[in-house]
Amino acid sequence: MSTKITVIPGDGIGPEIMTATLRCLDSLGCDFEYEFKQAGLVALDECSELIPRDTLESIRKNRLVLKGPLTTPVGEGFSSINVSLRKEFDLYANVRPVISMPGTRSRYEDINIITVRENTQGAYLAADSKISDDGETAESKMVVTRAGCARVVHYAFQMARLAGRKKVTIVHKANILKTVSGMFLDIGREVAAGYPDIETEEMIVDATCMKLVMNPWQFDVIVTTNLFGDIISDLCAGLVGGLGLAPGANIGDGAAMFEAVHGSAPDIAGLHIANPCALILSGAQMLTHLGMDERANKLRMAIRATIVAGDRVTPDLGGHGDTMSFTDAIIDHL
Repeated sequence: MSTKITVIPGDGIGPEIMTATLRCLDSLGCDFEYEFKQAGLVALDECSELIPRDTLESIRKNRLVLKGPLTTPVGEGFSSINVSLRKEFDLYANVRPVISMPGTRSRYEDINIITVRENTQGAYLAADSKISDDGETAESKMVVTRAGCARVVHYAFQMARLAGRKKVTIVHKANILKTVSGMFLDIGREVAAGYPDIETEEMIVDATCMKLVMNPWQFDVIVTTNLFGDIISDLCAGLVGGLGLAPGANIGDGAAMFEAVHGSAPDIAGLHIANPCALILSGAQMLTHLGMDERANKLRMAIRATIVAGDRVTPDLGGHGDTMSFTDAIIDHL
């Protein structure tokens, strides 16, 4: 029986890299059935909604989403589409792996780090956000819950155990944010005690950023809160060559969404030079999530081999190819 996936091509370069990704998945013989739905600017133009109801219903039914980059219009009245989807389906764990690939323009080699970020609480919840009547003061509360902290830390440790990882770093700012970040750290310690086979360390967020630049090889799995995780995961992407090589997963108990974490790049949309790796690697994450580890590893190795060969990759990786030649080369290696 085939697995049905809600596919949201996205804005800008989204449809181009989504086509590339689906071609790779089909070449692996995954027997997926795709249900195409819209969100973002395309949906706003077609039906005056950033996230149409039938898109939400499709996700609710299929519980599996592959999503291209979406654009939230700038200005008041428009909530972040990604944040809205995470809240709607309680996708509490944002999982961002970065792995070095030979042949990329990276300052580091042999990087292999996974950042697990709490995805639905903290600063991005923007609780009680308001601006004073005179426009001089803005405020927003950071809110976390014991249950919310515990489940994302449990997810990080369980993922580390299943993936054969050796260490989890709990990143916080409990020295200053003694209540909100302090709760996350306290619960992190409680959860870590249940995983004696995994080494645990605690690190303040600013020190983490410095050490990621100076000695990134000391990190294995990082678990942290929403805002800190957003920053750290992008920093980690920079260690391996940028967001064009950074996949992302949003995991909940009832649904999972896999996406390219970079933007929609409207300046190069239609030029067919977009690097499809981030979304294809997100497809590999989806395969792992579905228990298709062998296919996922084949796909990652094919991407790696294509980048090493270098002749058909996109200009951002130093090649003279385009999106489809890059994809063709990946499929050839498969």
